[in-house]
Amino acid sequence: MTDGTVDLTPQTRIVARLAERVDDARLGDVTPCHDYAVRNLLGHLTQLAVAFRDAARKEFGPTTDTDPGSSVPDIGADWRAELAKALDELAEAWREPAAWEGETRAGGVTLPAAVMGVVAVDELVIHGWDLARATGQEYVPDPECLAAAYDFLDQSRVPEARGTIFGPVVEVPPEAPLLDQAIALSGRNPSWPAT
Repeated sequence: MTDGTVDLTPQTRIVARLAERVDDARLGDVTPCHDYAVRNLLGHLTQLAVAFRDAARKEFGPTTDTDPGSSVPDIGADWRAELAKALDELAEAWREPAAWEGETRAGGVTLPAAVMGVVAVDELVIHGWDLARATGQEYVPDPECLAAAYDFLDQSRVPEARGTIFGPVVEVPPEAPLLDQAIALSGRNPSWPAT
């Protein structure tokens, strides 16, 4: 992240590989996302990929204006191909320098485009972890994307900056791996599903 932009491509590929390896028998399994089974998490990933793709393109409409919490997402019959395509298009859209300029909108929220791009990165990193944990897969996020997600989440450490998007920060040792620290800042327990 040398010029204020982040290459989403490595992280979108990681998420796509995780999704491709999801056994259909696990679609009903619980995830670290409250009220989301694996199928709902996959549906959310597809929707957010489309929304942030359109935010990068500055193509506003239902995909960018709908509050993601307004309904529980689900998947269709061809969800693997739909998610893979949406993730590819997401990464491609944010490779354009213009995507990072001006303001844009996603989830009904308008932000500087440079911030929105990092929000997209954060979504991919954190939900990649959610998917890997819920389906018993190893997860190693892209280092540049993880660092960007951590920096973004670290700015929301104080309660008044968290709003309703994140749960309370989970305490982890200062020497914890960066991924665990980012997950904890997102309001998740890095040792999930242990309670």
